[in-house]
Amino acid sequence: MGGAASMRHMTERRRPGWWGGKGHIFFTIAVFVTLASLDNAALATIPSMVLPITEALDTSEAAIGILTGTVIFITALSAVGWGYWGDRSDRKKLLFWGTLVWVVGVGLSSTATTFWQLFGWQILTAVGLGVIASVGFSVISDFVSPRRRGLAMSFWGLSQGIGGIVGGLLASQIGANDFARALQIIAVLGALTAVLYLFTYNPPRGLREPALEEMYEEGGDYEYRIEAEQIPTLFRRRTNVWLILQGLSAQVAYGSLIWVPLLYQEKVMAVGYDSATATKVGGIFAAVFQIGGLFSILAGHIGDRMQRRTSSGRAIVSAVGILGAIPFFLIFFFIPLRGLEVTNGAGTATLLPEVLRNLVTNPWAAGAFLAALAAVALTGADSPNWFALISDVNLPEHRGTIFGLANFSNGVGRATGNGLTGAVAGAIETAIPPPLNWAVGLSIFQVFFLPTGYCYYRAAQTSPGDIGEVNGILAERAASGDSPA
Repeated sequence: MGGAASMRHMTERRRPGWWGGKGHIFFTIAVFVTLASLDNAALATIPSMVLPITEALDTSEAAIGILTGTVIFITALSAVGWGYWGDRSDRKKLLFWGTLVWVVGVGLSSTATTFWQLFGWQILTAVGLGVIASVGFSVISDFVSPRRRGLAMSFWGLSQGIGGIVGGLLASQIGANDFARALQIIAVLGALTAVLYLFTYNPPRGLREPALEEMYEEGGDYEYRIEAEQIPTLFRRRTNVWLILQGLSAQVAYGSLIWVPLLYQEKVMAVGYDSATATKVGGIFAAVFQIGGLFSILAGHIGDRMQRRTSSGRAIVSAVGILGAIPFFLIFFFIPLRGLEVTNGAGTATLLPEVLRNLVTNPWAAGAFLAALAAVALTGADSPNWFALISDVNLPEHRGTIFGLANFSNGVGRATGNGLTGAVAGAIETAIPPPLNWAVGLSIFQVFFLPTGYCYYRAAQTSPGDIGEVNGILAERAASGDSPA
């Protein structure tokens, strides 16, 4: 056993007996899920407060679109550096300090009195947000065996989706009249969770890999770490290439969806309500419309079952879900919101039950809800199976880096979809007034789901060989007991 492993075991003997036990691991995963939720809540706040921010800072919707796209891009770019650093060093420390960076950025964003102040503090926020994306993914993958990876990753992805919903809902309700309050709440919650993270368990790399199970039971350690010269080899696994490319195209479509709250806010204003009421009602609609994301749990389970039958299973499930969602998204964008009955100028406590009642009594609202439910449920097949495939086809010491690279590709796509949707909707506004201009803008970018389906088709062809290669390398390393030079 190497010196690093001996030091680790000496340290563990000085810790309490419950350290690393089932309860401690459960606590750790709960903190990770909360962190992932808060990260996405932080990302969702600004797009959900477009109207109050433009009024408070005397700026335009297009400027907020550029800001949001830039934050997404910087978050993805920083995830590459965080991921590589995490694959070489102590991941727990990186996650703690990275969380503090975005917490400070969000807190300072609440003090902005000009657009450029907000822009600067949001860039700081973005740098910190990248840490949970790549390093957090690397840690979570070490808690999960390949057999249940899709199901487990569905909860990881769902937590991020819920975070986005909660962040958007919080921002649209509390921030409708004062955008700073919503940002302050997110910052405080992030700081509290960062403190809890100090007491989490830092799992050894590859802890749940079947090929390494016996080695860990005998007290061994997996000491392999990524080296810079290994990065090009990550692209020799063809599945990595297809997973990165699918993210680039898929996230253009997903990035456009961040404007759904504004689409429905404009729909509410179009039937005669003021901007504050529209912000709240549109935010409630946008949150309720994402309930279909709960189906990602089922999709992850189906992916696991399909993967046990064939090593192409996860990719096939994802392709079917992505392509099947397109027509439902189009219906959701264009269906009008006629006959809406809510109390103009009322608070959230009054508006929430009124909106929910409209979903039952108003056929237009009900139709929009059912279309959104189907669309989001079908795309729910994408996230957990993509996460699981990234883990399946890469070695433990490579997962943070490859996820960072894939997340960067995702960020480029998402920022593009986010920025261009706003630009397209703004460009056609003179010819096609709101809210129809936003419906047209959103629908144009759904075409990017088509190449996503093709990329998953190709991944279905390459993943069996890549998974077999990874399992073979792990088994060989465990059998030899050699440490890296």
